[in-house]
Amino acid sequence: MLSYLLGWISGLLFLLIDRRPFVRYHAAQSVVVFAALNLCVLVLGGFFFASFLPSLGAPLLILRRLLELVWIIAAIVLMLKAYSGERYRVAYAATFAERAAGAKE
Repeated sequence: MLSYLLGWISGLLFLLIDRRPFVRYHAAQSVVVFAALNLCVLVLGGFFFASFLPSLGAPLLILRRLLELVWIIAAIVLMLKAYSGERYRVAYAATFAERAAGAKE
């Protein structure tokens, strides 16, 4: 459950420290899911698109806030799933997570 708490940072920490397959799976999935979300938030932020397209600043800000809301909801749902002992699979991310964790399914 804790591998989802701080996004990809806590996932990476647990991926490097813990050797249990269940924990490694969720840690790897945390890294994949939240690194992708982090990259999207970064691109939608003022650093990239808003500086090149200032007229789209307001719609990009709304889209970024929605993505941040998705981040929080995903973190809560994934923490609850991991806490209940479920090996929850996020589409696309689970494939990479299984490879990174060395899980066989």
